[in-house]
Amino acid sequence: MFSITQNGKPLSPDKYTWDVKNKVLTTSEDNLVLDFSEYVGVTFKTGSDCTFKTGNNCTFKTGSRCTFDTSSNCTFITSWNCTFKTGGDCTFNTGSNCTFKTGSNCTFKTSWDCTFNTGSNCTFKTGSNCTFKTSDNCIRLPRTKNDFIENLKSGWKHFKVTKDDLLDVLI
Repeated sequence: MFSITQNGKPLSPDKYTWDVKNKVLTTSEDNLVLDFSEYVGVTFKTGSDCTFKTGNNCTFKTGSRCTFDTSSNCTFITSWNCTFKTGGDCTFNTGSNCTFKTGSNCTFKTSWDCTFNTGSNCTFKTGSNCTFKTSDNCIRLPRTKNDFIENLKSGWKHFKVTKDDLLDVLI
């Protein structure tokens, strides 16, 4: 059983669609608390200011200022100012001002002012003013020639870049 509340009260079923067969929840409502912790493989399409508690293999397409507490293998497409606490093997495509605490094997594509605390084997493509605390074998793809030069100057031990990445930056 799942629960969806808004302002501390159960959300009326006429304000959302739950496709049981495909496990897709769709709503344009904001300020929701969604507890799907007993479900895996759910796709969420919601408004902003939502809090999610879910199982594995979920996909999120949300507005801004959402908070996620999930397990592994999730995909997030969000706007800005979101907070994520996840397991590993997740993919993030977000706006700015986001905070991430994840397991390993995650891929991040974000805007600026993001903070990352991750496990190993993560890939980052970000805007400016981002803070990273990672384990081994993490990659930050430079966005510009200056980013590439600054990364080299900083002495990042685990900075890796492919020939194609270099061509994208230097051209």
